[in-house]
Amino acid sequence: MRAADFYTGIVAEAYGPLRGDVVEAGPYLDFVRAEGEPALELGCGDVGPFLELVAAGIDVEGVDSSADMVRRCREKAAAQGLTATVHHQRMEDLALPRRFRSVYLAGATFNLLPDDATAAAALLSITRHLVPGGAALVPLWSPPPTPAEQIGRVREAVTEQGRQARFHVVGEEYDAGARTRTTHVRYRLDGPDGVQEADRDWVMHWYTDDGFRLLAEGAGLTVERVEVPADDERVVLLRRAPR
Repeated sequence: MRAADFYTGIVAEAYGPLRGDVVEAGPYLDFVRAEGEPALELGCGDVGPFLELVAAGIDVEGVDSSADMVRRCREKAAAQGLTATVHHQRMEDLALPRRFRSVYLAGATFNLLPDDATAAAALLSITRHLVPGGAALVPLWSPPPTPAEQIGRVREAVTEQGRQARFHVVGEEYDAGARTRTTHVRYRLDGPDGVQEADRDWVMHWYTDDGFRLLAEGAGLTVERVEVPADDERVVLLRRAPR
């Protein structure tokens, strides 16, 4: 299941409130200020740095493959009195009318691409949308298997619409050879209109350091810097050649 299909329906409403981590805007704001505007956030969704950068006066556009997430992001921007440009496109098929000095993904969004071929296409899209000398910031995650004690454990939150949201892991396949983790999850929303449920397959695909470097170089990008905030995390700075 691709991200465009995963983040739809009740999942789009429940995702933000149920999300376990918060992606801080500060590092992305620093990146854009260092590399220059205009900027582009890939996989912006309706939570995360994008609207904070818009509110800070940054010339930034957003892209997401989920039509529901794009709609929600536009609605949130309007509710905050912000003018935001949000495109409904897959990052591997990106075709925007302008190029950017800075392109970034917030959190492990790149890991949602299901295989190396799709990742290579996305990196080529990034290259095409960077000005010569422009930079891209790509956080990467190597997910471990979900601990057995977390399978079946219910996480709860209340959505902005006042509905009770629930989420739990039903099961999982972990394929180290294919570098893919497929987690079967169930979302539930309780509200005045009754109960809604959705079962989804959350696919995460990861990369070796050398493998990602080769994919980037094949797309015309150079790995300029790699930061390692944790053993299973990497933040990679890519750059398009100046000419």
